Amino acid sequence: MIPLCPVMYGSQYGAQGGRAMGASGAKILSSVKGHSKRLNIYALCLSLFLPWLLFTLLTALLSFETHYISPGLCYIGAGASLFVVFMFGVSAVVAIRARAAGEPGREPTWMAFLFLTGLVAWVLAVSLGNRNFWQNMQPFFDIQNLGSYPSVNTAQTRGQQLMDAGRIHFVPGTHLDTSKAMGFRNLDTYCVAPITSVDSPVSSYDYWAVGLNCCSGQAADFRCGEYNNPHATAGLRLMSDDERAFYRLAVQQAESTFNIRATHPLFFHFVQDPDAELYAHQGDGYRTFLIGMFSHFAFQFSLVVLAVWCFAGMR
Repeated sequence: MIPLCPVMYGSQYGAQGGRAMGASGAKILSSVKGHSKRLNIYALCLSLFLPWLLFTLLTALLSFETHYISPGLCYIGAGASLFVVFMFGVSAVVAIRARAAGEPGREPTWMAFLFLTGLVAWVLAVSLGNRNFWQNMQPFFDIQNLGSYPSVNTAQTRGQQLMDAGRIHFVPGTHLDTSKAMGFRNLDTYCVAPITSVDSPVSSYDYWAVGLNCCSGQAADFRCGEYNNPHATAGLRLMSDDERAFYRLAVQQAESTFNIRATHPLFFHFVQDPDAELYAHQGDGYRTFLIGMFSHFAFQFSLVVLAVWCFAGMR
């Protein structure tokens, strides 16, 4: 009886036990691999979508009406999103230390990737959002909040009466008096020409068409905006504070050169349809936002693919 026990143990029970343990081990190993695979897919999804969502939401916050109505709220949102990004960095440091201590179940590489790409997304969103707002959306909101005046006769209505004008439709026959055009040169050439509704001289030229680098500055030539469009009899207000001072200097030069007066000069882009020009600013703002959103997704997707390839090589 005694010899039979080892034989039975080694030949039958041992083989069955070995097969059972082997099958159980395979199941455990398969479970561990499956769990690891699920964790990697989860990390991949987070790494792809979180920085992109951060970029999209922050760019929208800084680009559109919230920035115009409540800029402080935008800066709070930008600060809060930067705090979230740094929390990714803290989590990455904690995961690295845990991995160094031998604790399982940590993914320091993906947390570090989230931190770095999230920081890049934040910088790009702040840069693009602010630029889009200042170049496209703020002029749109500024002019939209100003007044719109129809049938303005420049010989009868003084500029002081329309200081809040954003869009002006002049009376038919209004044109540019290019014989009194002038340009002021300061790196760029700031060009001006009076807008007049009559051919005879007036006591004060208060309405001026403006343009940048569209005249020689030496002669009375003006090729800015829709200067050669016979149907252009309207003006869209210049909203750039940086440029306004140089255009005023150009008007002062014209006053001195042509012996005219401009008591309350107002500056406009001379166009046929100021409403279309106004909403073109809005369209440019939305277009810039959409291009940035899709471009960043493609950029983030490329980074994730590159990270997968690099991390696989490290393992």
